[in-house]
Amino acid sequence: VRFPEDLEDDNTTFNPEYSHQVFGDDEVAFGYKGLKILLYYIAGNLSTLFRIEYTSKVNEKFDCVEADDVESKIREIIPPGFCTNTDDFVSLLEKEVNFKPFGMLLHTYSVHNEEAGEDITYQIYKADMTCPGFREYHERLQTFLMWFIETASFIDVDDERWNYFLVFEKYNKDGATLFATVGYVTVYNYYVYPDKTRPRVSQMLILPPFQGEGHGAQLLETVHRYYMSSPTVLDITAEDPSENYVKLRDFVLVKLCQDLLCFSPGKLMRGFSEEMVMEAQQKLKINKQHTRRVYEILRLRATDMGDAEQSRSYRLDVKRRLIGPYKKKQRELAKMRRCLRPEELTNQLNLIELNMQHEQLEESFQQLVSDYRRVLERLAQA
Repeated sequence: VRFPEDLEDDNTTFNPEYSHQVFGDDEVAFGYKGLKILLYYIAGNLSTLFRIEYTSKVNEKFDCVEADDVESKIREIIPPGFCTNTDDFVSLLEKEVNFKPFGMLLHTYSVHNEEAGEDITYQIYKADMTCPGFREYHERLQTFLMWFIETASFIDVDDERWNYFLVFEKYNKDGATLFATVGYVTVYNYYVYPDKTRPRVSQMLILPPFQGEGHGAQLLETVHRYYMSSPTVLDITAEDPSENYVKLRDFVLVKLCQDLLCFSPGKLMRGFSEEMVMEAQQKLKINKQHTRRVYEILRLRATDMGDAEQSRSYRLDVKRRLIGPYKKKQRELAKMRRCLRPEELTNQLNLIELNMQHEQLEESFQQLVSDYRRVLERLAQA
């Protein structure tokens, strides 16, 4: 909500992708007809208005069943101090002009908005819990995780090893410049013996009204550039990355790596090398596994897939990596044959897939190439 009229505007409304973490696996609130759970957030500081509406509700006295306590379930995830009536919320909205982003400005960029017919400016900040007011703001911000990340959990903000990177949109209201929350990412700095850290991306969310505009890529690239300059950082990883995050990371890392000498077309055609691993880690804080994906994407760009020899060479190179885990399983199976009785071995055979069939390998390869081509298409448009 930026203006009072947004409260009645369906265009500013968006629905949760998930509600199982609040309402159970069936995602059902029992005992109501026409139930609406309404959560409004002021665009910048995320002050919250919470209301419940329904046309009727089961009655324990007459229906012998009790309706779910929806209010208590929501109160468990939104911090205290929220509004319950519109007038209080609108009066807070008038003070929004005083809200400013937290922490240190790292990056400013603009995105052309077709609807508005102009470029809109965005800024990325790095914050921590020492910033005045940030702790309370973060409590409100993290409530979105429950609705938009499938396995979300709230983090321990008293642990000083967390870093927070936030995206804000700059907009004008009555001649003043205001800021709207776009999204954020949390990063945990793990200790690596003897004197290094390994930042690990934990939770990343771009709010639904801003998705598909490139903010995730801007945010992740800014995070990488922030840590790249630090001699104590070993490499940057991610905790249980989703499929969408992996695609985003592929794009950002390829964009960062494409100008490194070790990824020149001539070197790409000679195969994956230790030089690539070393340079990507030292200069860009990218680990070996991610560097290998970057190599495969950039080699695909340098390969003429219409040329039978080049195409065959690329195919074999990628498939050798894809088949690696299955060869490991075969080695484990060979050990079992030496150690287990026949009936035990039969049980194990049911659990372990002996071979990766040719069709499966080809299917995995084609899917990978399809994903890589999308990364290259996006890179060509960037």
